[in-house]
Amino acid sequence: MEDTQIIEMYWERNENAIAETQTKYGAYLRRVAYNILANDEDCGECVNDTYYRTWESIPPNRPAKLSAYLAAVTRNLAVSMFRRKNTASRAGSQYALSLDELAECVSGNDTVESAAENSLIAKSISDYLRTLPQESRIIFVCRYFYNDSISDIAAYFGAGESKIKSSLFRTRKGLREYLTKEGIEI
Repeated sequence: MEDTQIIEMYWERNENAIAETQTKYGAYLRRVAYNILANDEDCGECVNDTYYRTWESIPPNRPAKLSAYLAAVTRNLAVSMFRRKNTASRAGSQYALSLDELAECVSGNDTVESAAENSLIAKSISDYLRTLPQESRIIFVCRYFYNDSISDIAAYFGAGESKIKSSLFRTRKGLREYLTKEGIEI
């Protein structure tokens, strides 16, 4: 079924929209959640919460790209769950590993002052990513948005892990320089 048809089902409040979403995107959403949570039970709960949140948010939202919308909802829920369950220490998930890698570029301060800058930082990161070649941008997004492992990204691109690690290192270094130039404290 096409995404436009599924979205229309949500707008019509047709409960089959959830079943169609699950059929088309269930495995994809589980991968997004699992890369953050590294736990099957938590992953299933997160994906089920995604269906509920999607039901509650469409309408009024009408996503242009349903897969991206669902991934963002899933990712946000998984990150919240990860933080709730791992306040004292981080588990060995791809999410924790990718956070450690990005720590050199963007600090994780959760103060009121830093919260005010989040939209500026997000815009600056997006602006920087738009300057990159497509492959570098996709590698970065796979690692730091979808939290894919280095080996999964390498397999996707048919490249060695060292190439992916090098690309990520250069991108993080460039991001750090870009943010510094933009006047964003790191």
